[in-house]
Amino acid sequence: MMWSEKYRPKNIVDLVGNEEARYDFVEWFTKWKKGTKPILLVGPPGIGKTTLAKLAAKQFGYDMIELNASDVRNKGRIQEILQPILGSESLLGHPMIFIDEVDGIHGRADYGGAETLIKILKEPTVPILLAANSDISTKMKSIKKVVKTIRLRPLSPRMMQFYLNVILKKEAASLGSESLNKIVMEARGDLRSMINSVQATVTGFEPPTEKSFERLNIEEGINAFFKAKSIDEARIVLYSMHIDPRNKINAFYSSIITSDIDKKNLVHMLQTISKADMLYGKIMKTQNWRLLRYLDSILLGLYSTDVPIRYSQYNLSWPLLNRIRWDGRKIKLLTSMASKNLHISVSTFATFIFKTMLFCMKNNKLNFELDEEFDDIIEKEMSLIK
Repeated sequence: MMWSEKYRPKNIVDLVGNEEARYDFVEWFTKWKKGTKPILLVGPPGIGKTTLAKLAAKQFGYDMIELNASDVRNKGRIQEILQPILGSESLLGHPMIFIDEVDGIHGRADYGGAETLIKILKEPTVPILLAANSDISTKMKSIKKVVKTIRLRPLSPRMMQFYLNVILKKEAASLGSESLNKIVMEARGDLRSMINSVQATVTGFEPPTEKSFERLNIEEGINAFFKAKSIDEARIVLYSMHIDPRNKINAFYSSIITSDIDKKNLVHMLQTISKADMLYGKIMKTQNWRLLRYLDSILLGLYSTDVPIRYSQYNLSWPLLNRIRWDGRKIKLLTSMASKNLHISVSTFATFIFKTMLFCMKNNKLNFELDEEFDDIIEKEMSLIK
């Protein structure tokens, strides 16, 4: 697997650096009660904001609902996603909301999103964590007034190099001191990017030297890829997306199936995604990470100059997402009926309620009387719930 995932800390105490910030963070969680100010984690990309949120959810027994700026720019979208969570705690277990890159909520695409979000932040009923790369913009002032800010500082080059040497030793790999120093300095405190770069170098993959794009996150990368003016520009965008390959494949898949494109292009793109998924499956099975160099070459086959695709995120696992989309008439009918009875949209039901409902049914916590025609589909879906 990717080293950045393989060596992702399993506990908050295993994180490197920012000891004081982590202490404040743990103290906030320990003392949290309804109405406690949300937390805003501020720090550069790759410093560990998302990791810290995920570890906290696991250690304190919460179910983390992960969103980003694109999910909360619109007032209606916020109400559609967050209101079922905030108002149905007993049904959803113990939810915790994590909104990444909240500093990107403002701008031309902000249709009342910031104002609606702030109202929620003022009276939180569940733990809410926000993450931002920076909070210096004037537009972040309104959010900062209603949250507790915790700053995460970049790791020093010396600490990053020490951490990297530990990983290289565990992997029985080596890298020349000159190459090592160059990677550390170019990472500029981004631990995840540094680890990914070292793994790519050690496994023999060297990305292009062009610097047309800085490191891109998932949303920026997907949008830039389909806006690229040439296939060479699209290739550079792919190489600039320093993210886990599984997340990269999922991001392209969810963005494609939610876009308004013709059947011919859809079939071609889904075949391409399938090839990328098969390659990743082979890598995971054989642990031959040198094959990773071919992933971006496959994904490059998605590039087209006349297909209107924008980034869209699904907070569902890859198998469940596939089943919900492709299992046919019965599951679509089931989600449609259930969403109407609950007075919510189909997408909200599929994203936040469906998996929980199946889990409860599997564990005999809920008992629904369904027509026989739904028996097979329910049986299949339950097999996906661990």
